[in-house]
Amino acid sequence: MTPTRPSSPHILVVNGTKVRRPIFVLGAPHSGMDLVARAIRQSTAFHVTMGRPNVVRTVYAFARRPSIATERGAGAARVMRDAYAQSWQVTPDGCGECPGQCRELGRMGPEGTCADPRGIQRFADATPDLIYSTDVILDAFPDAQFIQVIRDGRDAVAGMLTDERCLAWFRPGFANLDEVFPNPFFGVEDETERLRWPRAGVAVKCALRWRGSIRLSARLRAQTPEEQLLTIRYEDLVTRTREILGDISDYVGQRIAKSSLHGMSDDDIGMWQEHLTPKQVTQVEKIAGAELRRLGYRPSGRE
Repeated sequence: MTPTRPSSPHILVVNGTKVRRPIFVLGAPHSGMDLVARAIRQSTAFHVTMGRPNVVRTVYAFARRPSIATERGAGAARVMRDAYAQSWQVTPDGCGECPGQCRELGRMGPEGTCADPRGIQRFADATPDLIYSTDVILDAFPDAQFIQVIRDGRDAVAGMLTDERCLAWFRPGFANLDEVFPNPFFGVEDETERLRWPRAGVAVKCALRWRGSIRLSARLRAQTPEEQLLTIRYEDLVTRTREILGDISDYVGQRIAKSSLHGMSDDDIGMWQEHLTPKQVTQVEKIAGAELRRLGYRPSGRE
């Protein structure tokens, strides 16, 4: 049976264009979402954003306190729609608020905007940690399409360990495990993990976040109609670029050229072998070994 969920009728018009089948790129931190966003953005038919402030505030509000969405019901969907109605506006002031990661996607024009409103047909967003808000997004945009990026959790953890934005969530006072438990955002699901969290190593905390994201991804796959979810692997995107971009093109209905990802290298595949210590590898595989095996990533044997 095809999964169904409640929907909220809506008509959202941005820059004079009705928002139909918006695309949201999902994945754990450092899974390669930025590559997919960059590829899609090369098509002038799409307006792609990443990390606009109003969307970030909304996404993290729901991610860190999932009960907010449950308590607000249809109101949560309206909040999400309003955030994107503002974020997808193409104006010099709006584009001026784009963070560096959004600007790095390219196509910033001389007028200080990243797109020509007259050519926009579709909208997309690749704000980090959207995976925690998929229920709200589907209530806000029942026809939404998701592209989900999966990557070897050890490589994802290695990337997170060098990213101050990711590590900032682990600073004292940021974790809200006393108020929210189980905690999907931090990947803490049982009392033992909750008690160990304060003294856990950073690699452990990163591994928990990756594992939690992967479990949410599996749930999304089980609950979302096939035509609304495309799952790709980072490793395939890098090594079989033309084929995977062809799959993305078929899914979104627009040709995405291989040249959109020029200069990409496979050097980051398996980088955990150089960047993680033996102890960190053991920690990651102990926490997320089941997920690694289920996804076809071979454990090192140190688990």
